[in-house]
Amino acid sequence: MAMLQPVLPFLLLLLLPAAGRPCPGGRTRVFILAGQSNMSGRGGATNGTWDGVVPPECAPSPRISRFSPALRWEEAREPLHAGIDVGNVLGVGPGMPFAHAVLAAAGVGPAAVGLVPCAQGGTPLANWTRGTELYERMVTRARAALDGCGGGAELAAVLWYQGETDAMSREDAELYQGRMETLVRDVRRDLGRPDLLVIEVGIATAQYNGKYLSEVREAQKAVTRTVPNVRYVDAMGLPIASDKTHLTTEAQVQLGNMLAKSYLETL
Repeated sequence: MAMLQPVLPFLLLLLLPAAGRPCPGGRTRVFILAGQSNMSGRGGATNGTWDGVVPPECAPSPRISRFSPALRWEEAREPLHAGIDVGNVLGVGPGMPFAHAVLAAAGVGPAAVGLVPCAQGGTPLANWTRGTELYERMVTRARAALDGCGGGAELAAVLWYQGETDAMSREDAELYQGRMETLVRDVRRDLGRPDLLVIEVGIATAQYNGKYLSEVREAQKAVTRTVPNVRYVDAMGLPIASDKTHLTTEAQVQLGNMLAKSYLETL
């Protein structure tokens, strides 16, 4: 997981209109993808380059759109976080298989899915507190994405996968629960959605073999008990790449399906 790269150039894009591919019409549901590298996707990309393999579960679809770095809706395709998770080699993440699985849900799935990538590799939770570049980028992108739909979309959930970096430090692990509780409350307040669903992924690995994996996982589970409408999906047991940190492409597809199942259970 590379450490945080500057994201200030993104702020210049705020002056650009959110034009381009229109947000799909009908019952469109928008999802924020946030956290660190396992959310942005390293499937097939842990050896310095991406192998380019796109499973059928991650194929482009006219019903799946991505909110681009230039604040425009466009057809979503892997790697979803291209231009967002800057300075890193990107591959397959959980976003596309999640979207496909949600759309396939008979009777309850939306007409279209909009994905708003916001994750950045190597970032501790402290880098996502209110007022930081990453937090403000996420909130700004979410607002612009909804504005770009002209009122024809609903913000459905935040999908959150982060914590491997916090497992390197006892202090960060001990502060994780409180920081995550604050993050959820801040995002809900700033986006005007006090009940916004958050689905957090229980981490399966620690960056650089950090010693506090169990502590972070317990903190993540605790948040589901202290903050309403926060759900937990466990990545433990999914296939891990040779770098011992990132999920494989196969695992990312499985995780996307698990996230979709958790979301659909709320409908």
